Amino acid sequence: MTVTDRSDPRGRVADHLRSGSGVVRIPYPIGIRTLTLLNRTEITPCMLRLTLGGPGLDGFHSYQADDHIRIVFPDPDGTLRVPVPNDRQMLDWPRPFPITRQYTVRRWDPDTRELDLDFVLHDGGVASEWARRAAIGEDVIVAGPPGAKVFPLTYDHYILAVDATGLPAAARWLEEAGDDISADLVVETDEAVEHDYPLPERAGVTVHRLIRDGRPSALADTVTALPLPAGRVLLFAAGEADDIKPLRAWHKDRTDASFTGYWKRGVAGLDD
Repeated sequence: MTVTDRSDPRGRVADHLRSGSGVVRIPYPIGIRTLTLLNRTEITPCMLRLTLGGPGLDGFHSYQADDHIRIVFPDPDGTLRVPVPNDRQMLDWPRPFPITRQYTVRRWDPDTRELDLDFVLHDGGVASEWARRAAIGEDVIVAGPPGAKVFPLTYDHYILAVDATGLPAAARWLEEAGDDISADLVVETDEAVEHDYPLPERAGVTVHRLIRDGRPSALADTVTALPLPAGRVLLFAAGEADDIKPLRAWHKDRTDASFTGYWKRGVAGLDD
């Protein structure tokens, strides 16, 4: 189900988290902002956290763990083409579409006006290479988030299936879900050091750690082998589009589900 009204997104998300049913898309007013890079933190050798801030974050909306923003990058000739707000609380984007990449909102603090984004570092990526060299004090153009894909906290059990790109969303969800949540978290990464990414400890959460090490993905097979407890179960799958694709058919008649293909091998700037 999709809600089209962009008013009071915080209240709508809170209501659905508390007492809703199923997965609902709730849109936010979409802004374009110039932010300042405040801090750089190495989370793991493969993951870098950039903290953005400044008055441009006034009025920022983020109420759900899967929220994402777009960073707008200059064209190869250095021209920076940014969208402009319209009267529908959305953005009009220039054509052709500028170079952008989407990143999960790992943390948003309206009191300190700070926004954390976690970057998986890999060779050749536009955003990854920018993150490696971005300097403190640098301006960053950020659009969004456009809205939330919200699932409530009323399920008996949750299955989170993610790769490294889905770790920020999984970690934020665990933080915000509370201490008494019941879940299996299946995390697949390319290297063992990526499992050093900090996750909140929850007594009812079992973490399954997989390392690809050049092998085909075992993410979907691991999820389908999990014993499903009695009651209502929700699957949250986020990561490489083809790796989570088998779960789209599996979950039917078993669980409710929320899917996000954050990236796809061989495709730059996937928009799932």
